[in-house]
Parts: sequence; structure tokens; C-alpha cells
Amino acid sequence: MFEEIFRKKKPVFAKLLNYGFQKSPDGYQYETTLMDDEFRFLVHVDLQGALRLSCIENATNEEYVLYRTSAQGSYVGSIREEMKAILEDIANQCFVSFVYRQDQTLRLLTYVQEKYGDPFERLWEKTPDCGIWRSQGSQKWYGIIMAIPKSKLGFLSDEIVEIVDLRTEKEKMNRLLKRENYYPGWHMNKKSWFTIILDESISDEELFLLLDNSRALTDR
Repeated sequence: MFEEIFRKKKPVFAKLLNYGFQKSPDGYQYETTLMDDEFRFLVHVDLQGALRLSCIENATNEEYVLYRTSAQGSYVGSIREEMKAILEDIANQCFVSFVYRQDQTLRLLTYVQEKYGDPFERLWEKTPDCGIWRSQGSQKWYGIIMAIPKSKLGFLSDEIVEIVDLRTEKEKMNRLLKRENYYPGWHMNKKSWFTIILDESISDEELFLLLDNSRALTDR
């Protein structure tokens, strides 16, 4: 029940805190009331993004479980509707949609959202696995995520991989491309863009620094 609300969505933990969630050792927890304070509704999001829900009846301090069953009726129906409205708001305010499989891709999306708040724009309806970030000042692009056949980067394989294109200084490009796991910018100007496969071949620390530099270049 309610799983569809969060299908293909990942939490942005900073947004959970802004919404009113409290940090706990194993995740984040939010508490509100239902049915004119008859119940406490607890929403727990663990560090992997999974949800756990509890509905506690204030009069007895016991969990109300009928909403999870096939029970019908206007009362339990009203409880479910209030829960659904709260969860939909949390999903809209604190979660982001994703179509990607690689954990590193999702971590990069979360990093940009939490540090800069720049929206990830999917500009092409026919390619939902392609999106861009742009500087909110200059409106120049500084990052592009795509899913492409590996053969596009010179490999003898048509395996689909998730990549990010980033900017760097032109004078640094030749030196950068001599390093392992760096490729000329696919589908972009190869004088100022390079490509990384998001498969853990580059550490998050290095990846995030490259992203920071790419973003900074758009405001010069």
C-alpha cells in the first residue's frame, strides 16, 4: 500500500530535514497527526530510501493496523486518504524521480541537489535518461547525464552505460584525457568537455570535485 507514490523516487536527505524530519541513527523520522489528533502517524525513511510507516492510536498508545488490511468502511477509508495526502506531499517535496540504475549516478544527482539546488532538467521527452544541469546565473550547461552504448566511447561493446559530461579548462584537457577512465566529451565540444562512465571507476570525491569545477567555469 502506498508503494506507487514512491516508485522510481529517491529521497534528498537535506530536504527531509527541511520538511521536518528528525535524524535518527538509522535514518530520518517524521511525525504528524491524523483524524483530528486521534492518531500519530510516523514516517521513517532509512538510509537506503526505504519507508516504514506506523499509525498509533493516542487513546490506547497501540498501533492501528486496519489500514494495512482489506478492511473497508468510511472510517478506515478516511485514515488511508489522510495518509495518502501526507505521503504524496512528502514525495513531491523531498524525493526526486530517477530512471537510472547506477548508484554513483544517483549519488551525483543527490550531491548537486543538496549542494547547489540546481534542477536536473530533462529537456527531451523521447530520451528521459538524458538530463542537464545549468548555472542559474549564466544559464550555461555544466553537466549532462546520459545512457549510451559503450561503443560510443570506443569500446567493443554495446552495453548501455550511464555517463556524465563535464567541462574543464581547455589547457587541462590533453593532460586529463591521458588519465585512465577519462574520455573525450561525447556529443559535446571535445575541446572543453570530457566524459566519465558512472561505474565507480572514478571515486565520488574526485567526481564531485570535477563537477564543482565544471560548474564554476560557467560563471567565469
